[in-house]
Amino acid sequence: MEVRLGALNDFAEWRGQARRLLLAAVSPDDVTWLPPGRDSDLFAGAGDEALPAAASRAVGTVPRRFIELGEAAICHADPERFALLYRLLWRLQRNGDLLELRSDSDVGKLDRRVSAVRRDAHKMTAFVRFREIADGAGAARFLSWFEPEHYTLERTAPFFARRFAGMHWGIITPYRSAFWDGAALSFGPGGEKADVPAEDAMEAVWRAYYAAIFNPARLKVAMMKSEMPVKYWRNLPEAEVIPSLIRNAKQREQEMIEQLASQPPARHVRQSGRGGVEPAPEVPQTLEEARLAAAGCTRCPLHEMATQTVFGEGPARARLMFVGEQPGDQEDLAGKPFVGPAGQVFDAALAAAGIDRDIVYVTNAVKHFKFEPRGKRRIHQKPNGSEISACRFWLGLERRFVAPGLIVAMGATAVTAVLGRASSISSLRGNPIPLEDGTTLLVTVHPSYLLRLPDRAQAAIERERFVEDMRMVRGLLEGMAGGATDVPVAGPE
Repeated sequence: MEVRLGALNDFAEWRGQARRLLLAAVSPDDVTWLPPGRDSDLFAGAGDEALPAAASRAVGTVPRRFIELGEAAICHADPERFALLYRLLWRLQRNGDLLELRSDSDVGKLDRRVSAVRRDAHKMTAFVRFREIADGAGAARFLSWFEPEHYTLERTAPFFARRFAGMHWGIITPYRSAFWDGAALSFGPGGEKADVPAEDAMEAVWRAYYAAIFNPARLKVAMMKSEMPVKYWRNLPEAEVIPSLIRNAKQREQEMIEQLASQPPARHVRQSGRGGVEPAPEVPQTLEEARLAAAGCTRCPLHEMATQTVFGEGPARARLMFVGEQPGDQEDLAGKPFVGPAGQVFDAALAAAGIDRDIVYVTNAVKHFKFEPRGKRRIHQKPNGSEISACRFWLGLERRFVAPGLIVAMGATAVTAVLGRASSISSLRGNPIPLEDGTTLLVTVHPSYLLRLPDRAQAAIERERFVEDMRMVRGLLEGMAGGATDVPVAGPE
C-alpha cells in the first residue's frame, strides 16, 4: 500500500492518513510512505485511494506525549520518519506504555530524531542573519538565507515573529520560505541563496561585535565548533574573522596577561577609603587580633560587596553572648552589630528583662551584609549554607576568647552556626541545650521577625514572648551565678 503525502513535515496530514490505515488494519510492514519528490516503488501495491475514508470516531488512544514527539520527529530529514511514526502508532494500540521503554529500538530512534530537530531549530534562532533590502516604497525589509539540516522552518518561524514583531522580514530556505508582514506569518516555496543580498551595512557591525566579545583566554576550538558548527559559518558574517581570531588567540591572551588593570576592584577602593586594614597575625591569639584578621576576611564572596566586616561587640570576657544572623544595612555602614531597627527591638527587650547590653557580647553568625540592590535600596538576603560555614571560623574564635557560659541564638541562621546543623526554632525555643564545650544554648526568634509581622495584635503577642525569652535568659544566668541578682556581669578583661 502506497501513501503519498503532500508536505514534508505536516503532522496533521500524516495523522489523517495514519488513521485511515489503522481503520483498514494495514500493518506497518505493508505501507510505503511517499513524501513530495519521492517516486513510487516499482513493485508497490495499491495507492491510498483504496483505503476507506477516515472515520470521525477514534480508532484508538495514544499518550499525549506521542503527539508532541511526533510533531517534532516529522520535521526530521530521515526519509523513514513517516514509517517510524506509523510503526510506533501501530504498536501503541497494543502497548500504551511503549514510550516508557527507553531500550526499545523504535523509541530510541524517535528520541534521537526529536533531539536533532530541536537542536536544529535552536541553531536557527541563533544563526539567522537578516540583511536589509528596500522595497519600491523605500520601506525597510529584511531577508535571510538559512540552510537547516531538517525541515524546521515552520516550527521556528513563530519565534522570529515574536522576537522581531515590528519588522517586515523573510527567511528563505531551500525547501520553504517564511514571511512576516508585521501582523501575520505566511509560508511560501523555498528559494536559493542568490535570492538574498550578499551583504549590507550590518555585516561590518556583526564582525566588529564578534571580535569585541571574543575572549582568547577562554578559547576551546572543539567546544566552539560544537556550539557553532562549521556548516553554518558560510552564512554568518562574523565567521570571516573566526580563523584569524583563533590563530592570534595565544598572542592576545599573553597581551591580556601583561596588560595592567585599568582600575582596582570596587572592594579595594572602598577599603582604601577607610584607611586600609592593619596586618594581623596569621593565627589570632586574642579577641582583638581576631577582630583585625576578620576585617580583611575573604573566606566567602560576601566581602566583595559589603562595606566592611561587622565583628562582634562587647567585653573581651562576658558570661552572656547573643548571636544574630548577619549585619543589616545600617550595621554594614556603622560597622557595629544590632544598631538598626532590629537592634532597637533587641535593646528594648533587654531593658524590659533587666539585662544591661553594655556587659554582654553581641555578634552575628555571618560578618558581612548580604543584600540585593533595588534602586537606591539594599534589600536583605538570607545567607546560604556555605556562607554560614565560612563564617563559623570567626564565631568559633569569638566563643573561644569571650568564653560565655550562656549563648542565645536568635533565628535559624544563628542556630545553624552554633550547632553546625539546621534545626527549627519552634522545636528548640525555650529549652536550655547543653553544648559539648560546657556552654548552655538558648534559642529564640530574631528581632527582625517581630518587625515583619503585619498583624499588630499578633506582633504585640510575639514581642511579649521575646521579652519572656529574655527574662528566661536572666533567670538562667542568675542560676549559674548561684542566685545573685547583679547579673549578667562582665568577667575580668
